[in-house]
Amino acid sequence: MDAALSRPPPLRLWGNGVVDTTTLKRSKLGRAGRTTWNIVNPGWDPRPTLTTSSQGGRFDSPLLHITGLALMWMAVAIAIAAMVEFAYGDPDGWALLASTGIFGGAGYVLMRATKIERLDTAQSFAVVGWTWVIICLAGAIPYILAGTFRHWDDAIFESVSGFSCTGSTVFFGYNDSIESQGHGILLYRQLTNWAGGMGIVLLAISVLPSLGRGGLGLIGAEAPGPSSDHLVPRLNEMAKRLWYVYVGFTAIMAVGYLGAGMGPFDAIAHSLATAATGGFSTRNSSIGSFDSIWIEAAACVGMIAGGMNFALHYRLARREFRAYDRDGETRVYLLGLLIGAAVIVSLLWFDSPLSLGESARAGIFNTIALGTSTGFGNATSAGSPGDFVTWIPAPQVIILAFFVVGGCSGSTSGGVKVVRIQVLWRYVHRVLQRIRHRNLVLPIKVNGGRIPDPLVEKVVGFMALYSVIVAVGIVVVTAMGADLMTAVGGVVGSMGNMGPALNQVGPTASFIDGFNRPARMVLALLMLIGRLEIFPMLLMLVAPRRIWRKVRPRRHI
Repeated sequence: MDAALSRPPPLRLWGNGVVDTTTLKRSKLGRAGRTTWNIVNPGWDPRPTLTTSSQGGRFDSPLLHITGLALMWMAVAIAIAAMVEFAYGDPDGWALLASTGIFGGAGYVLMRATKIERLDTAQSFAVVGWTWVIICLAGAIPYILAGTFRHWDDAIFESVSGFSCTGSTVFFGYNDSIESQGHGILLYRQLTNWAGGMGIVLLAISVLPSLGRGGLGLIGAEAPGPSSDHLVPRLNEMAKRLWYVYVGFTAIMAVGYLGAGMGPFDAIAHSLATAATGGFSTRNSSIGSFDSIWIEAAACVGMIAGGMNFALHYRLARREFRAYDRDGETRVYLLGLLIGAAVIVSLLWFDSPLSLGESARAGIFNTIALGTSTGFGNATSAGSPGDFVTWIPAPQVIILAFFVVGGCSGSTSGGVKVVRIQVLWRYVHRVLQRIRHRNLVLPIKVNGGRIPDPLVEKVVGFMALYSVIVAVGIVVVTAMGADLMTAVGGVVGSMGNMGPALNQVGPTASFIDGFNRPARMVLALLMLIGRLEIFPMLLMLVAPRRIWRKVRPRRHI
């Protein structure tokens, strides 16, 4: 045996370890006769285990490993976009091809250099947060290489808006229009919506082996809403099935759009954004460019379905036909859209110059588009019936409320989710009842089940934190030069991942029109915070300090 392997490695002092009570145990691995030295001490922190050869030199990093997987998936998406760009003879094929190489190469290196040995719930939030930040920043590379935007920060804004399924855009203004772009760039833009809808981390989990409780934490950190349904015991199998449903839903929407009169490219592109409730379009005036009531009807059906819990769609595919009827959140969600549409149509008809037909078409479509956080528009031009910034104030206030609520938990929608509003409403009712009856025991029930008090506290804390971030965001954006109404709409819409907002940034405008470059970066940050629902974005900032405190050497006297 080699002399270097017959001696234990030098001891290092980690954490609260004590050298004179620590022993080293030598063992041989079955492959290549390599020797591993392990610290054996019940009182020793097992994290800093000493090892001389572990899986060919790969180091434990859940963040980099999952980011590598996500980059590899995005490389596939960009490669498809590059092929489309070349097929149509558009000019940015080589830029997309170079982006494919960058994404694929970086993803391969990260996957080969890292592994996942241990992943706890606290780490999961940080992994999800940092993975999304890295992917959104990297997502600007195709735009930058293709010269799509004049400024690099506009490319970042469009990338964040796409992956977060917000749908806000910085095309127009001093940038070119949407329809002047090549088909490959447009398809890539739609694919950022689609990848972010179900979740880029969930896509990575689908090809990973079981991650235990840490994997559940990843899904919980990325999935919209306060909880996620467990369809099957194995997490990677659950991720695959959700993605199967997502792909199937997207295919159904593509067929629906084709039947309604869209061309093949537009049908596929809009189906990607509809399934994700993302709102990106290949046309300058979004759905309004087609000026077709049948296309608008198909979009409405898809947006409503996209705002529902995808676990219910999975159960429907398994022939559980009463899955929707038994879900209380879905009933409240549909009732809210119905009431909202009825009120808005009535207000437009009675208090505006629009006819009943124009009021119904504009009111119903925009209620569904914004109530599901999709953000499609049916305005054919500025000032047309679908341009809701020209409506009377009352319908705009209702729309602002939809900005906050969004769709159901487990859907691709933004907003705080209907179930949180249900919990908050019952919590307020309990507080009022306890003012009258101090010793009253009143559990909070939603959908026939009792909500544990820790989860209720988390929901209340989330809503309070959400309100604080919105208030601070409005102050900051207003201080940067935006007028108050535009700032309120932009900040609330960005946090809710809505897309178009109010005043200067309505459905026919660009965010260039209402916000300067620093303000747009603030809004991009709010999009990410809203998509990941606050906690992953906050905990990702705490994680590096937590890890440093665990691994740094400490002196003991």
